[in-house]
Amino acid sequence: MGSTRQDAWNHDEDLLLAEVVLRHIREGGTQLAAFEEVGKKLSRTPAACGFRWNSLIRKKYDAAITIAKKQRKQANQVSSKSKKKSAQPEKDQVKVMNTDNQSLCMEDVINYLQNIQETEMNAESIMEEYQQLKEDYAQLAEENKELECQIRKVQDEYEKVHEDYRVLLNFMDRARKMAITEDDDESSQVKFQMDYNGNLQKVEK
Repeated sequence: MGSTRQDAWNHDEDLLLAEVVLRHIREGGTQLAAFEEVGKKLSRTPAACGFRWNSLIRKKYDAAITIAKKQRKQANQVSSKSKKKSAQPEKDQVKVMNTDNQSLCMEDVINYLQNIQETEMNAESIMEEYQQLKEDYAQLAEENKELECQIRKVQDEYEKVHEDYRVLLNFMDRARKMAITEDDDESSQVKFQMDYNGNLQKVEK
């Protein structure tokens, strides 16, 4: 290869750079490989080609880059399907064409329809389960409401019993104090003395 060029890029060179980079994108290659290919053709360094692409050319080909990536994706899908179908007997390779001119085997169509059916069945099952859970929740909410009423009733009854018990204790305490007072009054009026035999005798005051 001759000496490395450092002169200005012209329009044809820019087109060549864009064409090679887009081709590498479509074919699943790397941009670095594209820069090396263009560099050899134009006697420029891969770094110079990469700088030219990223700084100026790339922004002009955004739409083309998007299309190239889609084409690469479609090519990969077709390739994977071809490998899958090549492993099957030829009689099973019944094909139909879709609007994008991509071939689909009959097994893929059947699987797709079965997936739709299973999805619909799962949706119905989930809806039934949701309705059942909704009914269970309503029933539990009603039972919870009744239990709350019963708890409030028990609490009210407990408070009443507790109040009656407190009043009873106060009454018993007052009665006990009155009994002690009366006993003290009676004992203050009684006198004891010892007789000749050493026995205590109660003597009225």
